[in-house]
Amino acid sequence: MTTPAPRPIAATIAAVIRDGHVLLVRRANPPDENCWAFPGGKIDAGEPILAATARELLEETAVVAEPLHVFDAVDVFDRDDAGALRRHFILIAVLCRWQSGEPVAGDDARDARWVALADLEGHALATSFGVAELARKAAALTAA
Repeated sequence: MTTPAPRPIAATIAAVIRDGHVLLVRRANPPDENCWAFPGGKIDAGEPILAATARELLEETAVVAEPLHVFDAVDVFDRDDAGALRRHFILIAVLCRWQSGEPVAGDDARDARWVALADLEGHALATSFGVAELARKAAALTAA
């Protein structure tokens, strides 16, 4: 009997752009431990996407933002050393408008801070896959 493949896990990520900076957290847990990524996390059963985004953002950063709308979705595959799939996350990217608070690492984050969008291009920070591209997309939507 074979073990069934793990079912995808729905999670949300908050893209908050302010004054040419994006809010990022340094992840404390796998996948992408120690990499900089958008704040976010798993969506609870019965919880709307936008509500989950606001909750996870506050838990991880102490920042309050208004979730505006979904603007993208990405697959993240967590594999073991042999390449076998451990977990499959579907990250739903939500554009958010900053309202109050300054980043303080909490919950699943080791650090939290505003990062200049220009710094993402030079790869000065170790980021999770797709962070720079999603940040550019969010910044373009914010400017529109």
